[in-house]
Amino acid sequence: MKAAKQNLTLHQPATYQIKVPGHLGENWSEWAGGMAITVENKDDDSPVTALTGAVDQAGLQSLLRRLYSLGLPLISVNRVEPDQK
Repeated sequence: MKAAKQNLTLHQPATYQIKVPGHLGENWSEWAGGMAITVENKDDDSPVTALTGAVDQAGLQSLLRRLYSLGLPLISVNRVEPDQK
């Protein structure tokens, strides 16, 4: 059985995972549009925060602008399937 391919649009939400260096606590979740926040420690003990959640294109742009205003460089921004978090 072939999986259904999701067509991206500007107004329908998709699930994204955004990674930034540093440690953002769970209390930033509301600020980040309700995205789930997890912190990973790399081998060199430098933390990386992953924000994962469903947003539309406008919400994604808004969140990226907020991260930019904090001076946080992006490590990655990926669209993920909901079960790949």
